[in-house]
Amino acid sequence: MTQAASPARTVILTVDDDPGVSRAVARDLRRRYGEAHRIVRAESGETALDALRELKLRGDQVAVILADYRMPQMNGIEFLEQALDVYPGARRVLLTAYADTNAAIDAINVIDLDHYLLKPWDPPEEKLYPVVDDLLDAWRASDYRTVGACKVVGHRWSARSSGVREFLARNQVPYRWYSSDSPEGQRLLSAAGQDGQRLPLVVTPDGTPLVEPADPDIAAHVGLATTPTSEFYDLVVIGGGPAGLGAAVYGASEGLRTVLVERSATGGQAGQSSRIENYLGFPDGVSGGQLTERARRQAAKFGAEILTAREVTGLEVTGASRTIRFSDGSAISAHAVILATGVSYRQLNAPGLAELTGCGVFYGSALTEAAACQGHDVYIVGGANSAGQAAMYLARGAKSVTILVRGSSLSASMSHYLIEQIGEAPNISVRTGTVVESAHGSDHLEQLTLRDVESGHTELVDAQWMFVFIGAAPLTDWLEGTVLRDDRGFIVAGPDMTPDGQPPRGWELDRPPYHLETNVPGVFVAGDARAESAKRVASAVGEGAMAVMLVHRYLEQS
Repeated sequence: MTQAASPARTVILTVDDDPGVSRAVARDLRRRYGEAHRIVRAESGETALDALRELKLRGDQVAVILADYRMPQMNGIEFLEQALDVYPGARRVLLTAYADTNAAIDAINVIDLDHYLLKPWDPPEEKLYPVVDDLLDAWRASDYRTVGACKVVGHRWSARSSGVREFLARNQVPYRWYSSDSPEGQRLLSAAGQDGQRLPLVVTPDGTPLVEPADPDIAAHVGLATTPTSEFYDLVVIGGGPAGLGAAVYGASEGLRTVLVERSATGGQAGQSSRIENYLGFPDGVSGGQLTERARRQAAKFGAEILTAREVTGLEVTGASRTIRFSDGSAISAHAVILATGVSYRQLNAPGLAELTGCGVFYGSALTEAAACQGHDVYIVGGANSAGQAAMYLARGAKSVTILVRGSSLSASMSHYLIEQIGEAPNISVRTGTVVESAHGSDHLEQLTLRDVESGHTELVDAQWMFVFIGAAPLTDWLEGTVLRDDRGFIVAGPDMTPDGQPPRGWELDRPPYHLETNVPGVFVAGDARAESAKRVASAVGEGAMAVMLVHRYLEQS
């Protein structure tokens, strides 16, 4: 790999396994863009990915990536798909021969390809430069010009240190991790005037040290929007999972002044999925992170505000206004509200688990921990799609992955395609009728006691990693006394509130509630938080779009 010298300039990266073609592309790019941009070239997908990861760690910006389609080991589409995880905002170009045009067209869906360029591209003034000019203009107009990398100093087996890393990673904020006992970690602690007793330490790109920071403090210092720009909106969407993002995209694109409020990071549970293979339009699958970033980008493009690390604590109705109250006491109001709060994984109730959460025991995928599982035995608790997707992802590097399921099979809650993939994976095993009795370890998980639910027999196994995906607890406690919920906390809406044909108690309008409307007129629900929802990404996105259509109907008749 060769590259220009200046590290301060935005990067244009090109990869082609043919040295002659690689040099020609870099030469033409350098001739036109060399003064304002740093041209990086590589001759294999793996080398290019290594370069991208190094650039990411340094906080450098990558604006355009050009990749040849026909490369051994890793073709251009496969490379660009992985590059998308590292630099989701970079514009992507596939270099193809005429015979590969169909593959390039397919890549528009698979990797959200921006352009495919036929070889040869001579003369570049007509065939190459106009394309790159347009892509650079689009990149400059986007919100992907990242801040510099944060530095995080923490303890390897610290729940809060793990939580900070997960928060930064899910919000696409570049960071570098340092153990508190490493030389660089000690240097950073000393520079911040800390002795390592209060961790984690987060050093922002401008050098500000944050000791044991809460997520809102981090968000405010790394460029994430946390403060609304207005006091009143047409539509407030609460929750940034697939349903909330779908609602934000459709609301903003149809002219509603829209703000989306998310308490942690956009994507919800779907955003943590390593691979979603049954979502329409992505025949080769898409990671939850990729899907989330594309949706967030769409919402922002249409003008939706996205507030991160803001916890909503109350909903009040004052005439035609619906007021959302935040945990810090502030509030915003709107004509209409869509509740897309999603669900969280239920906590396992067994001795030792609470003390070891974040220290080997994780709820959800915790993708930032996946690299540390290399060569280890990993346990996954749960039998739904999220558990299966995590198992397939972790099996790439783990010595073994064991799925623990209380029921007699996976077929009750897992998609057939995932069950087949798990059955074919040599290092994944499934133990049915098995539950976790207790967890053991001093400062991190070391062993699990497993119990057979039929015989009652227990077994002690060595384990450093356990990821839990059980049940779905709706995040709706803050709606108590305002919005009608079922006995499990899921929000009841539309016809489900009127099984006898009578309107819900307190309903004062002369029409029945709309399909996704709650017992509070103008307040709608979409996605997993709704009672009897399908719990699938596609249905959540569809409900988000449908809720916006019903918001329009509500506003027209109000």
